[in-house]
Amino acid sequence: MPIGAPEKARPQFVLFGDSITEQSFKLGGWGASLANTYSRKADVIVRGYGGYNTRWALFLLNHLFPPNSLTPPAVVTIFFGANDAALLGQTSERQYVPLEEYKENLRKIVKHLKDCSSTTLVVLITPPPIDEDGRKEYSRSVYGENAMKQPERTNDNTGTYARQCVELAKELNVPCIDLWSKMQETIGWQERFLSDGLHLTKEGNAVVHQEVVRVLIDNHLQAERMKHDFPHHSMIDGNHPEKAFAAES
Repeated sequence: MPIGAPEKARPQFVLFGDSITEQSFKLGGWGASLANTYSRKADVIVRGYGGYNTRWALFLLNHLFPPNSLTPPAVVTIFFGANDAALLGQTSERQYVPLEEYKENLRKIVKHLKDCSSTTLVVLITPPPIDEDGRKEYSRSVYGENAMKQPERTNDNTGTYARQCVELAKELNVPCIDLWSKMQETIGWQERFLSDGLHLTKEGNAVVHQEVVRVLIDNHLQAERMKHDFPHHSMIDGNHPEKAFAAES
């Protein structure tokens, strides 16, 4: 345990990403489900920034993950790419990041986290697939006649970013959740997993939660085997509660 760290501090799981991460604590969100799974075992902290790409995320690293921290996170998920893959010449081109830069930005993020703590488990997550018809339908519902005529993202293009994410994970020997491929294994994934062609439905969130938990279990972070931070109520003597807490000290 780092010098000066609180003795009973829970491990921290930090979720770092764009709007899909920012929205992860909504009802049925994957972050909320993760917090429930690891209740009293770990603190799940959301650091999601809607609209951000990996280029802008680099400016946050020293603020969110300061070097020499006495309590570095046990786990960090890195979930970017949906905005980096926006198309040039379309409505979201301000968010566009070239493919190779995207990969190098992810590399810098992983390096920063590993420089802060070699024990932090870093998990890369690819962007989800894109339902282009769903994106256009959403745009029409919001903007009417001013809706975009061409998709600002395509599934094929997003897939190239997902593959770069997977490739980098192999290079750096860190876990990766290939969400882009995983979701497309299910027939009807477009409506089942995506609410507006990009963001996640409750079922889409469930897929992310399931995959993150799988990676955590593979890395010896199974919730059932982690200790509660204080005694379970069944271990507390109603007449002499101090005994249970003395055993913890």
